[in-house]
Amino acid sequence: MNTLLIFFAIPVATIILSIVLQKILQSPLLVAATFFAIFLIVTFAAFDESFLVFAILYTLLALITALVVRFICCLINNSNNPCINGINNSGICGCGNSNGNNSANDSENEDTNDESDNSNNSCCGCNRNATNQYFTRRYIRR
Repeated sequence: MNTLLIFFAIPVATIILSIVLQKILQSPLLVAATFFAIFLIVTFAAFDESFLVFAILYTLLALITALVVRFICCLINNSNNPCINGINNSGICGCGNSNGNNSANDSENEDTNDESDNSNNSCCGCNRNATNQYFTRRYIRR
């Protein structure tokens, strides 16, 4: 067996494909079971019985990767950080400072041109306002 294939190519492919499968299936156990089934078939079709140990290790790698991806997606989906999820209804960033939006000033300048008042300031540096949200929670598949 080729050492470079066993220790580099297959683990990298396992990590990448487990990320993709986790995003599609959204179940770390299904991802691990799929990889174990694939590696079990490959073990007896292309390699010998000694590859079975590597198949189990690659399955554990796929499970750990899927769990990490699930954890990161849960953090992003449940975050209160306006830079991550694009929602900032309170006018206060995650750092606790005001982002410059004043509801009293908005009611006074109701008849003025709103395009010139588009300052787009934020203390967290995400530079988003209600009209400039590209990647928000409603576009993330749950």
